Amino acid sequence: MYRCIALSMVLFVAGCGVETATTAATVAAARAEEAKQAQNTKELIQNKINAAMASGQQRLQDADNAGQ
Repeated sequence: MYRCIALSMVLFVAGCGVETATTAATVAAARAEEAKQAQNTKELIQNKINAAMASGQQRLQDADNAGQ
């Protein structure tokens, strides 16, 4: 009887460990996806900034050429 109870307790504790590991893996995957999306957003914003700066430079050159 004692062995049956001990085995039940071991299996119960092992089951909790599996659930914890699964939860940790799920959280890690979600964090990795968030990081990937953040990197994509950063690149998109950087591209928009670069385009705006190029447009501003072109306008300055056009204004400078028109004034000469």
